[in-house]
Formats: sequence, structure tokens, C-alpha cells
Amino acid sequence: MVFNKEIARFAVGVIGNIIALILFLSPLPTFYRIWKKKSVEQFSPFPYLATFVNCGLWVLYGIPLVHPHSILVVTINGTGFGIEVVYLMLFLLYTEKKKRIKIFLIIISEIIFLVSIAIFVLTLVQTHKKRSTIVGSICIVGNILMYASPLAIMKLVITSKSVEFMPFFLSLFSFLNGVSWTAYALIRFDAFILVPNSMGTALGLAQLLLYGMYYKSTKRQNAERQAQVEMGPKRVGLVG
Repeated sequence: MVFNKEIARFAVGVIGNIIALILFLSPLPTFYRIWKKKSVEQFSPFPYLATFVNCGLWVLYGIPLVHPHSILVVTINGTGFGIEVVYLMLFLLYTEKKKRIKIFLIIISEIIFLVSIAIFVLTLVQTHKKRSTIVGSICIVGNILMYASPLAIMKLVITSKSVEFMPFFLSLFSFLNGVSWTAYALIRFDAFILVPNSMGTALGLAQLLLYGMYYKSTKRQNAERQAQVEMGPKRVGLVG
């Protein structure tokens, strides 16, 4: 049986779409917690801001007018763009006023940036190759920012020795997403997809290693915190 690169690439792309969809949906427990507590606590909005603009860039890259035959890139990133809109709305709703204004201004800036790039490329650049090169180069930066956005949380994990605010499934599916799209880019070589996703694989793996290192200490801290909460009413009773 002859190996067909296009069929293999499509199959890997479908797998990549499924994994990426799970990645986009993996923060649902986090946002359920935010909704339930009516507070974003120490959760950072930057992974979602980075993913928002990154998805927008990849939708632009994948449309036929820029990079033909990339429908799988458009489908998953268009879906991800919509999901990130919902997440960011929840952040705006439940964060404090000062941070809310900052997040809102970043979102507006990202939308203006996306629209500006689209207008520039589609009106002033004439060939698919040039359009793909320009948008693809920007996508590399956007994808690296998306994968690197948890670095601040990784620093918090190391200093606090707790993974409470670094969701496990987000880290896991970031890693798997990087692996699948790296494979996709290698079957029919696409440097614009390969470079950021290979870096994303490494960063996702680093997050998983941190999770493994500090999972037990997180459970211990949570148990100690719960014990203090339970001891509080008893102490009040004794004093009374």
C-alpha cells in the first residue's frame, strides 16, 4: 500500500482538531469555579488573551485567499476563537474593576490588530505565497505567545510549590496539541506551523513536569488549609 501524504496529513489534521478542541474546552472546570465563586481569584487572563489573538491569526492564515487547502486550520481556530470570547467575557464579568479595564483594552487592541493585518494582507499583497509568508510569520509569534503565556503561572507554581492555579488538563492538552500539529507540519513541511508547535510541545512538557513535582505538596497545602478552616469554629467555641 502506497503512503499517501495528503491522506495522512488530513487524518493527523483531524486528530489535531479533536485534541485542540479538547484543549480549548479544558479550562471549563476553571471557569465553572470562577462562575461559582463569582471571582477570578489568582487565575490569569493572559493565556486566554493570547489564545484569542492566536486563533484569529490562524483563521486568517488558513482562509483560501491567504493559504489555500488549509480548511482544518480554519475550522478549529474559528471554533477556538468563539470559545475564547466566552472565557474572556467571564473574566470581564468576575474580575475587579481595575483589571477589567486593562483586560478590555487588551481585547480591543487585539481586535484592531487582527483587522489591520487582514486589511493590509488582502488589499496590498497580491500573491498567496507572500500573504502566507507575512501572516505565517506573525502566526509564529502569536503561537509562541499562546504557549508561553502560562510562564507566569509556572513561576507562581515554583515559588508557592502549588499547582492549584495551573489547570492540569490545560497543560496536558497543550502538550498533546503541540505534538499533533508538529506531526501535521512535518508530513507536508510547513515551517510556520512546525516552529511554534514544536516549542509548544516543549513548554507543555515543562508544565507537566512541574505538575508532577508539586502535585503532592499542593494536596498537603490544601489539607492544611482545610484543617485550619475546620479548627476556626472550634477555637471560637472554646474562647466563647
